[in-house]
Amino acid sequence: MDNATAPSIAYDLPPLPSYTLIPQPSVIPGIADQYLQLGLPIFAYWAVSLFFHLLDTYDLFPQYRLHTPAEVLKRNHVSRYEVFRDVIIQQFVQTVFGLILAAFEGPPMYGKEEYDVAVWAGRIRMAQRGIPVLLGMVGVDAAGLAKRVSGEHAMLAGALSGGFYPEVMQTVMLYGQPTIAPAFAQWELTAAKAIYHLLIPACQFLVAICWVDTWQYFLHRAMHMNKWLYTTLHARHHRLYVPYAYGALYNHPGEGFILDTAGTGLAYLVTGMTVRQGTWLFTCATIKTVDDHCGYSFPWDPLQHITSNNAGYHDVHHQSWGIKTNFSQPFFTFWDGFLGTKWTGGDVSARYERAKSAAQKKVDAEVTPITASKPEDSTCATTAKPYDLDEISSIARTAQTVSEPRIPAGKATYQALASRQQILDDTQTGGISVLAEESTEEVREQKAAFRTSRKRTTSLGLKEFADRVGESLQGKGTGVLGVESRR
Repeated sequence: MDNATAPSIAYDLPPLPSYTLIPQPSVIPGIADQYLQLGLPIFAYWAVSLFFHLLDTYDLFPQYRLHTPAEVLKRNHVSRYEVFRDVIIQQFVQTVFGLILAAFEGPPMYGKEEYDVAVWAGRIRMAQRGIPVLLGMVGVDAAGLAKRVSGEHAMLAGALSGGFYPEVMQTVMLYGQPTIAPAFAQWELTAAKAIYHLLIPACQFLVAICWVDTWQYFLHRAMHMNKWLYTTLHARHHRLYVPYAYGALYNHPGEGFILDTAGTGLAYLVTGMTVRQGTWLFTCATIKTVDDHCGYSFPWDPLQHITSNNAGYHDVHHQSWGIKTNFSQPFFTFWDGFLGTKWTGGDVSARYERAKSAAQKKVDAEVTPITASKPEDSTCATTAKPYDLDEISSIARTAQTVSEPRIPAGKATYQALASRQQILDDTQTGGISVLAEESTEEVREQKAAFRTSRKRTTSLGLKEFADRVGESLQGKGTGVLGVESRR
């Protein structure tokens, strides 16, 4: 029976399609989506952490580091092994909880998508019934307007008339017989698909991250305001005064479960996400948390610019002077702003520089001496003999000032100057070229060993001296490092 002779029936709305639920194939063959949901965040955690750890190890971008290697060594109160161990414990607890949750969920199913899209198309059709009423409230004749535009804009005319599309029909099987019934307009289906496949998942994700932010803010703040909670649970995380990437989940197991695992798990359940949506949420939250603890302020890192909650913002919270501020994590900072807990002390660059300098001094103080000599041996010497400054040239003085600005005052200064002068006097085996090579090597070694701003400044001074010596050797000197008479 063709459509022209098929019986028709009065439907208020287009009939909804039937559906059959079937198990959804895995994203990765052989790995169930529930297991991927548990494994991918852990993989992302260690992959991103490894990236930042390599940057730390090889000191590749020191200009963007919030802290120096000396600070990591001297200011933290926990070893890297302990951090690694506790992160593994938390991830184990997180995985067990996820497996229990998956056991109650059952395997993910699909096959209902077309039905759900049709449900939203029906809601759009129902919403159109209010258009004539709204237009009538402002004095517009909806029926007359629909009639005028029906020739060129049939779909618009149908919407203006309250969702009436007499030309949009379909044939459906009813009691085994083909029957003519209303159908959805193409624009209604397109809009319904956009709502179902884009708008709803986006809203679910937004609600979920707002849930996580709210959950973590108030629990995190409580752990700082309540002395027992802080000392019992949260103080462990703050043994890291200088955070680094894989220390992001360094917590007491109880805190890790309550603050992280339970918070994101409830966000997943409350928003009604699918397993794959949950995988996306957990992985994004994990990467963001690692990035917030990475210790770098990269201008090209999108995660550090999408919201104001970034590595610099959270790093303030890890400092002794900011530990009761900036509680928000991991996405937005609105709760800190609303409740007055955002850091208000202005720029903290000077504080950070002082911390860098103090940590470097501790490292320098622990260097094992090569000789038994002490600085006071120089200052306490009663005479500089047998060293005579009158025999020292300006070249030796320049080399001394640039290459060894921190040599102890007193007799040691005379000894170093006389030694360098003797090298200059030995023109047969090098002379000034020996000092140039020595300075160049000093530049190279300091760049490899020290990446702090103070050390970089010293290195630049040494490089200037090496360059000037090089120019002198090539006959380009201006008299400063050329052949000079002794004083």
